[in-house]
Amino acid sequence: MMRGRLVTLLLAATLVAGAGLASEPGDPERGAAVFGQCKTCHQIGDGAKNRIGPQLNGVFDRKAGAVDGFRYSKSLKRAAADGLVWSAKTLDAYIENPKALVSKTRMNFRGMKDPQERADLLAYLRRFSDDPANIPEASPTATGTDHDLDPAILALQGDPEYGEYLASECLTCHQTSGANDGIPGITRWPAEDFVVAMHAYKKKLRPHPVMQMMAGRLSDEEIAALAAYFKDLE
Repeated sequence: MMRGRLVTLLLAATLVAGAGLASEPGDPERGAAVFGQCKTCHQIGDGAKNRIGPQLNGVFDRKAGAVDGFRYSKSLKRAAADGLVWSAKTLDAYIENPKALVSKTRMNFRGMKDPQERADLLAYLRRFSDDPANIPEASPTATGTDHDLDPAILALQGDPEYGEYLASECLTCHQTSGANDGIPGITRWPAEDFVVAMHAYKKKLRPHPVMQMMAGRLSDEEIAALAAYFKDLE
């Protein structure tokens, strides 16, 4: 009896290990070709310099907004102050949809939706780290599947009156004038950007602990209602 259970456990462990091996990591050679989409703004490798965007040597595990001599947007500086660090997970989310992590980023990039392309790109960027052997391989299962937002969530039509009722807690910090003094304004914010940002807090992609807590208490319908309210708030 015990022997049969042991065999079953060993078989299960073997299957789990096999499943892990079946997940192919990103391919840095393919990633070099994918990086062609980034070359207009970014450089990487020997002699890389800041251009429209910062140089990307050593980007893994680097604090956001930390490249000397580059002029970052206010939104990126706020994300950095909140504690944003460029890990495989956050880089993947940013490359997929820059506004998921930084709402008013100046990075004029529509996003890369193919998880395999993102995995390949991250595997390529990993080569230019100080100690690439200690950085986890980027893979489509480790990156592109854990932060995608269900299109049905984006399609929800929020009730602005319900959003106004819910907004009192938001307005203890955010100003109805839309002023950005210390805390960013959220009035006249496109509904989709609002929803994407709030769900990024829920998934702890955005690092601000208070916002993670607040967003974690909201349902999809409540987030949609708040988005509907704030997008038209003068």
